[in-house]
Amino acid sequence: MTTMDHSLAALPPAASSFLAQHGHAQARLEPLAGDASPRRYFRLPEAGLLLMEDRQDPIAFTAYLRLSYHLSTLGLSAPIIHGAAPAHGLALVEDFGHRTYTACLGAGEDEHALYALAVDALLYLHHHNGATQVSQPVYEMATLLDELDVFCDWYAPEVNPAIDHTVFARQFRTLWAKALTPVAGKAEALVLRDFHVDNLMLLPQRQGVARCGLLDFQDAVLGPCEYDLVSLLQDARRDLAPGLEQQMLERYISGAPKRPGDATAIRRRYALLGAQRHTRIAGTFLRLSRREGKTHYLTYLPRVLVQLENSLASAGLTDIRDLLNTQLPGWQAKGAALGDGYHDTQGAPHD
Repeated sequence: MTTMDHSLAALPPAASSFLAQHGHAQARLEPLAGDASPRRYFRLPEAGLLLMEDRQDPIAFTAYLRLSYHLSTLGLSAPIIHGAAPAHGLALVEDFGHRTYTACLGAGEDEHALYALAVDALLYLHHHNGATQVSQPVYEMATLLDELDVFCDWYAPEVNPAIDHTVFARQFRTLWAKALTPVAGKAEALVLRDFHVDNLMLLPQRQGVARCGLLDFQDAVLGPCEYDLVSLLQDARRDLAPGLEQQMLERYISGAPKRPGDATAIRRRYALLGAQRHTRIAGTFLRLSRREGKTHYLTYLPRVLVQLENSLASAGLTDIRDLLNTQLPGWQAKGAALGDGYHDTQGAPHD
């Protein structure tokens, strides 16, 4: 195993014996670009495998192994696990190759067809009777509210340094607790959480919805059906072609299971979950920039803030919008201005 790259040298000592145990003692390793998570991946190009390493989050590591098997059993394409050493945070997983949705879109492949495949994969997952039969947390109200603390802690003081954090956070959580009642604790679907173009792969050699490869699902929860749809169609990373979001939303609604309700209910919950998600992401991007020096995340902030404003309006969350306007005057314009001068040279963020 080569150690010329510093990222290879940082692998735990157990990596060499782990690879040897699985017949890859002399494997050539190529580090893949990282994201906001502590996980790292190394490609074994001659073996069609990836070495996954995550020593910081054993719960997520174990969940990845469990969910990879579960999703594959359902008939979806998650990377097959070829070996694992949980005590060392190491796993050998199937390599789906290079054709992420991001790469495909960049190469000019049919955007409508790619998104239709992803929506169909969600519909398949949401209709499968066994999809929720897995040990994952339920997306409870407490979790939904705790996720919004990052906005109070990082975004709010950024645009209004004089804000009374304690008072604002209390008011903010109170309003959101009322708003999120229709979706909190709804264990209707297996929600993959990071269902977007960076984590979807095109596998053209497979059939049906299995052509959509799934990555980065270790944070999955049991929750409302619309969450992953928001992740896909209101992406912080890119603008969809005009009209495509509504076409794909209609595609989902026309084939949706009965659990979420009728088209009006689905649209309402879609907007509500979008507002919660965009609020969290806005705070997360500020935290990544200020605390960890990852300023490239700010390039996505203007888009996220537009998505947040639109979702608040679509969901009818006028009380939350009014609180933002009162306590954080100019919150959208000031936040968007933070992205000026930054360019996406370091890859797209993961949520």
